Amino acid sequence: MLKKNVMTVMMVAVVGTSLLTGTFGAPKSASAASNMVPNYEVKLLLNPSVVLGSDFKLTSSVKAAFGMPDTVTKMNVQFLDTNAEDIYNNGWSPRIRKTEGESDFELSYKKRYAITGNDINGALTLANTQGFNSGDTSYEAQIEWGYQKKTLSITRTKSGSKSGYSGMDLPNQADSRSLLINNAPDKFNNWVSSGWGTSKLSSSRIYGPVLAKRSVGTWSGQQLYIEVWPILNAAGTGTEYIVEASFKTDSQSTASSKHDELVTYLQGKGWFLAQDSLKTQLIMDRY
Repeated sequence: MLKKNVMTVMMVAVVGTSLLTGTFGAPKSASAASNMVPNYEVKLLLNPSVVLGSDFKLTSSVKAAFGMPDTVTKMNVQFLDTNAEDIYNNGWSPRIRKTEGESDFELSYKKRYAITGNDINGALTLANTQGFNSGDTSYEAQIEWGYQKKTLSITRTKSGSKSGYSGMDLPNQADSRSLLINNAPDKFNNWVSSGWGTSKLSSSRIYGPVLAKRSVGTWSGQQLYIEVWPILNAAGTGTEYIVEASFKTDSQSTASSKHDELVTYLQGKGWFLAQDSLKTQLIMDRY
């Protein structure tokens, strides 16, 4: 009788353990968080020698085609990194932007992932393994959809202020470092090692600034932006103008179809420049 009772207790213990673990073996692992859901920004280049007048502003025919007013919005932009570009070479871009009409500086920390062979899900999955998943709503995922190249960007945006600046002024190097260090998100700060991001920012310098101008119109039911970016030329002796048309959508299918339609439309006008936009890379290379 005693032997039977002992066996019963042992069986109850085994069954109880199995119910807790879910199987007769290893405990069940928690399900992984799903990938982030991106929006899409189509970005196409226009030929500056065709779409800009002698004053380096959009021609009247371009503005008329998209119903754009003469007024523009100014955006002053600069990046921070070490001389060796340690931050950029690890896929990050800390940026400070001042937009006309806004009182605070916009601080953004952007992580980029290259998309190979149109494998958007592959890039999102890689980002997930590195801590960017749908559970983190403080970051925005976006597919930057260029002429031929696509990039996944994941951005944390904050705002900051410093006294002593007005209008379109951007903060000096010391104040820029302070703003970006004090607002640095954990994922950026601890990317390579604990405190890596703020350590690199503490020895960073300014790349830029670049004062861009944005016009807003419509095309095929989409709000369309055209930005004109005056960037130092490769020789460092003058200015190269980058002109970029863009629109945003939450739909991958809309991004795909409207991308091709806009390319065709711009080609028909003789305005299209068959290259991918690389504004950030040009700024990092030339300043």
